[in-house]
Amino acid sequence: MLNVALIGFGLSGRYLQAPFFSVNPNFNLKTIVSNSQNPKEYFPAVEVMKSLEEVLADDSIDLVSICSPNATHYEFAKKCLLADKHVLVEKPFTATAEQAEELIQLSKERGKIISIYQNRRFDSDFMTVKKVIEDGLLGDLLSYEVHFDRYKPILNAKKWKETNNAANGILYDLGSHIIDQAIVLFGTPEKVWGETCTERIGSEIDDSFDIRLNYGKLKVTLKSSLLVREEGPRYILYGTKGSFVKYGIDVQEDHLKAGIMPNMDTFGIEPESNSGIINTDINGLHFRGTIETLKGDWGILFQNLYEAITGKAELLVKPEEVLEQIKIMEQIKRY
Repeated sequence: MLNVALIGFGLSGRYLQAPFFSVNPNFNLKTIVSNSQNPKEYFPAVEVMKSLEEVLADDSIDLVSICSPNATHYEFAKKCLLADKHVLVEKPFTATAEQAEELIQLSKERGKIISIYQNRRFDSDFMTVKKVIEDGLLGDLLSYEVHFDRYKPILNAKKWKETNNAANGILYDLGSHIIDQAIVLFGTPEKVWGETCTERIGSEIDDSFDIRLNYGKLKVTLKSSLLVREEGPRYILYGTKGSFVKYGIDVQEDHLKAGIMPNMDTFGIEPESNSGIINTDINGLHFRGTIETLKGDWGILFQNLYEAITGKAELLVKPEEVLEQIKIMEQIKRY
């Protein structure tokens, strides 16, 4: 059993990570660092600390999960590695590729695992899309389009999220997810184009982006905005044999906020109304219908992290892959 310290108890710490650590028998959620909330209300057995330094002084801590504001990720991860702790970093990994390269090299020198919380590799909708592609249901894929839109015209009450710094903005917040998904599916693109915009009144950060990744015959489009009030398709795929369109988004975050825990039977199951629509040829027969969405399971990331730390499996979310993601985001920022 690995002793875990969680740095930060906001959305990611409280809802997206702590529940998975708490239900996985391979982890002991020993410590949570929080200065604004009382984590014991939700996880009575944890020890509450006020600083990262207190955690690093605890020799019993094996893994530190960093859920603090974006601008602290690089500094905190470096301190953890130097203290010989394994590290899980909430996205974005770092603000720059240079920082990511330094952390990757340091983790190798210290013999410690560092991974990034790219949980949306294990979303229900993305895993379904991935299987549709891998099973060749659309033939040769020609177009892959993803929208990660929200309607949030009011500036975030958490001021650090609206502060203009290198690690903030929608590109590093939501873009880090769907760029990562594209890299998982197709690898590093041949060419990259993109632009970010500021659309909300009073905003100091980018809150919209449009990205094009060129994979030769395959063209990838990734888009996001905080001013989309009418939901459109989340995934649109076209191939030589057919099309696949998927509405709705993975429900794990909503389930966790509602108190549905990862070890409950209903966790991660999307409603049937969100089933994707496929129109294609299968074994010479034309088929148009729905495909039931696979069950989402962010717990896969946590179990794999445990197995990687204990030498039982290869790490799924490799920092080298996320480095490629950061290089793409930096390139887009330069346009």
